[in-house]
Amino acid sequence: MLTLSQKDSASTQDVGSSCQDGLEAECPRKPDLKQSKIYGVGDPTTILSSESSCLSSRGRVVKWFWDSAEEGYRTFHMDEYDEDRNPSLSQSDMLRIEPSLLQYPDWKGHLFLREEVAKFLSFYCKSPAPLKPENVVVLNGCASLFSALATVLCEAGDALLIPTPYYGAITQHVCLYGNVRLVSVYLDSEVTGQDTRPFQLTVEKLEMALQGANSEGVKVRGLILINPQNPLGDIYSPRELQEFLGFAKRHELHVIMDEVYMLSVFEDSIKYHSVLSLEGLPDPQRTHVMWATSKDFGMSGMRFGTLYTENQHVATAVASLCRYHSLSGLVQYQMAQLLQDYDWINHVYLPANHARLKAAHTYVSEELRVLGIPFLSRGAGFFIWIDLRKYLRKSTYEEEMLLWRRFLDNKVLLSFGKAFECKEPGWFRVIFSDKVHRLRLGMQRIRQVLEGKSQDAPPCQPQQLSD
Repeated sequence: MLTLSQKDSASTQDVGSSCQDGLEAECPRKPDLKQSKIYGVGDPTTILSSESSCLSSRGRVVKWFWDSAEEGYRTFHMDEYDEDRNPSLSQSDMLRIEPSLLQYPDWKGHLFLREEVAKFLSFYCKSPAPLKPENVVVLNGCASLFSALATVLCEAGDALLIPTPYYGAITQHVCLYGNVRLVSVYLDSEVTGQDTRPFQLTVEKLEMALQGANSEGVKVRGLILINPQNPLGDIYSPRELQEFLGFAKRHELHVIMDEVYMLSVFEDSIKYHSVLSLEGLPDPQRTHVMWATSKDFGMSGMRFGTLYTENQHVATAVASLCRYHSLSGLVQYQMAQLLQDYDWINHVYLPANHARLKAAHTYVSEELRVLGIPFLSRGAGFFIWIDLRKYLRKSTYEEEMLLWRRFLDNKVLLSFGKAFECKEPGWFRVIFSDKVHRLRLGMQRIRQVLEGKSQDAPPCQPQQLSD
């Protein structure tokens, strides 16, 4: 395929040569078959650069391909010849198709989309200064982003700290092809003082988990934080965020901030603070923020996720993996149209979505109170963390699974605590972001299981819990 740049389109020539001008020295010689090698074993370590020490060895290899092997294509892409180029990107038609959308994009994402993402995050994260498009990478969802970050930041067998309970699919995201482990920072439901709350994360608990991992010879490379937290719904205060980031800086750990529920805070009395809103991050080169439309816009099928990082080594390495995790040009165009529609988002979508979430949350919360089921919910996300420990005959994960199975057999799907690495058997996650008539039916089935009126189920007798 012949590719023309804007500068060179008028001066292209036939560069073929038959070597008939007597310049034998400039023509290729026939290979010496006795001396030629018939195989070669690749050694990726020969292309490692010392300039990007923040990356793992495989992350540096990945980045090298971007820096070197992709340089020509990037140069062409930035200066591609197009005699009829239309500079306008603000089209109202979400289904518009341009030829450029059907070609390989910049692997970081089309510039027009990264510009809109930077503006969008600047506005909704309330960043002190405008965020920059060059720090944005777009991928097909946060699952891919977790995988890519784990690969480029960690060596195989390294680990990341993560407070529990946490969204269990992250284990798959970082392990399947990154071969990275998770070190759980175990939190419990006990309230130990006046200013504490159940499952509260503290720097002391982070320090203990890190020391424990180090004592077992496990190399910890970073810390994963989910804010708002899934499944607890916790929202970290600016003071807590600064403390956690300070801990990471002291130990030279990367921080992966998952803020995928940042626009799903539906209680007016709760203030959400993105890590990007903080003045002066303790270690901006090791702070990496992810967001997606899957939760806040209910568009998980569009597979859109984005990374914001000031570390260009990390951004480049992740972008190099986007050849496996990129979005089609058509989806990128549609996402750009959505993200720039602030009038609809602010005055139509978010108010309606928050009102519906709040109404659904209120209904399920009231039903749980009637049933006498303790629960945690902070006014963010789509879930309520409920305490069914008193319905277990013994405090074991086997009993937890038996109870979960009875719910499932009676056509109601809850998520059991073990899936979130909760260290206390008997906690379950209830999703309430559904229509009222479905919530009513779901709560009816939960009641039937707990009261022993379900199919083929003995009654669940609440066990008396000690103080």
